[in-house]
Amino acid sequence: MGAALALAARGRGRTSPNPPVGCVIVSDGAVVGRGWTQPSGRPHAEAMALAEAGERARGATAYVTLEPCAHVSPRGPACADLLVAARVGRVVAAVGDPDPRTNGAGLARLAAAGIATASGVRVDEARAAMAGFLTRLAKGRPHVTLKLATSLDGCIARASGESRWITGPEARAHVHLERSRHEAILVGRGTWEADHPRLDVRLPGLEPRAPRRVVLSGTLPLGRADEPAVIDSPPAITSLPGDHLFVEGGAGAASAFLTADLVDRLLLYRAPILIGGGRPALGDIGLESLADAHGRWTLVDSRQLGSDRLEVYERSQCSRESSPT
Repeated sequence: MGAALALAARGRGRTSPNPPVGCVIVSDGAVVGRGWTQPSGRPHAEAMALAEAGERARGATAYVTLEPCAHVSPRGPACADLLVAARVGRVVAAVGDPDPRTNGAGLARLAAAGIATASGVRVDEARAAMAGFLTRLAKGRPHVTLKLATSLDGCIARASGESRWITGPEARAHVHLERSRHEAILVGRGTWEADHPRLDVRLPGLEPRAPRRVVLSGTLPLGRADEPAVIDSPPAITSLPGDHLFVEGGAGAASAFLTADLVDRLLLYRAPILIGGGRPALGDIGLESLADAHGRWTLVDSRQLGSDRLEVYERSQCSRESSPT
């Protein structure tokens, strides 16, 4: 299942409207097929792995990060049917598919065909890998990651606005990797007009995976020939295509998304420098008391990137915004 999860990560930010899924087929202790969801959502991971395995899939065990789909689509066959036709001996799914068109029907169809099934393997990792799909399905919006790059004293720029560069090359490269895993990237209008950011991906081989550019602005037009998409408020992200949104700057946009309680994941890149009197990373985010600030974020990862420190936080489940009606 670990290998299937690693394969699933290859598709993040490219598979919408389908989730990024990974599949590994094992026969007699050897991997005979591998697959992951392809761009735009087809072919599915199981179809890719079965095509590679061929006849070796008969009697084999298929490890898949999401319950095989059971619904008919004009874009391709149901994966449960493909696995039955291939006569696999066992299917292990990390999590069930909450899509009402499948939601248990995939595993049930396999069991009805005499195929052994199991689920609930590395559930948290599988849910994290499909966070965008699950957020869109449950809340009707993309999964939102907010990136902040600050000094030790919480500044994102000098008082003059100078901000290049607070973090070092390793941290900046990691940001570009994160960009490549999102369908859209957003900045505020102030950042767009002051910094003229390219908002692309500048890592060798990943340049084609640059996300769609979005600007948060209450007024139009922006006044540039290469205008990006524009939304007038954080809740308007429901209109954006794709399942992953990367909010990169500046302080106004970051504060607006936090105030609206629309940040699911926080990337905090902290450089070992002090600025003093600089521009703060955040403005008012609507807290009524200090007590309201506690219990909102859970540290899920921490690593050193050159001289900088990255901390990754996820929004605590207890106080997320309610799902849209």
